[in-house]
Amino acid sequence: MTAQTELQDPSAGRSECWCCGVVEDPDRFVHLGNHPEVTVCTRCAHSLHTWAWELEDQAKTGPAVRARDAFRRLRAHGMEHGWHHNRVIGKPLRWLGKHLP
Repeated sequence: MTAQTELQDPSAGRSECWCCGVVEDPDRFVHLGNHPEVTVCTRCAHSLHTWAWELEDQAKTGPAVRARDAFRRLRAHGMEHGWHHNRVIGKPLRWLGKHLP
């Protein structure tokens, strides 16, 4: 039985995202408070934040919640039709998608 060194194992000293499985430097991951062994990449952390916001909105009512739900429906409709890949409106839609719920 031999011990692997960092030269033999290129993934040594690197972490894996628990959500999507991407392997990167541990400093580029979000570590959960009471469970530092759980690491999530920044892309998945942003997605988790969005999904948590949607779950919170399910228990709320009001004009802001209705507006966020409308934006979510509009985004889903645009994604279904591939508008985010359009040469003319794709870039502004992707930018807008990063700044809306």
